[in-house]
Amino acid sequence: MSEKARDAGYDDFLDAVEDGEPYYLEGSEGDGWLPPRSVDPNTGGELSEEPLPEVGELESYTVTQVASPAFVDDAPFVVGVASFGPVGATGMVVGVDPDDVEIGMAVELGVERTETTDDRVLAFHPR
Repeated sequence: MSEKARDAGYDDFLDAVEDGEPYYLEGSEGDGWLPPRSVDPNTGGELSEEPLPEVGELESYTVTQVASPAFVDDAPFVVGVASFGPVGATGMVVGVDPDDVEIGMAVELGVERTETTDDRVLAFHPR
């Protein structure tokens, strides 16, 4: 069986999160994005890597009861959107009962593996 190909920008970002050095890409106008991205979509200019804030705020979430085949063994699970300074990220909310998840809760970035496929995913850990 062959090893999965790397998704250069995404896997590099997950590596940085695992190493405790998450970053975002900032354009000349102060807009921010998560990798992968090679140019500023607003200006066409270059992007610089900037440290991502350690703590984010959960802006929205949903509890998935019936999952796609790629996540069937993980259900039920919580997927959330959190803001980390100038960027928003989507990840699985872990380490908390789904009934205890709240909008506005402080979260930290992490990387977890799915039960179904053992793929790495971005995760939010309550702070």
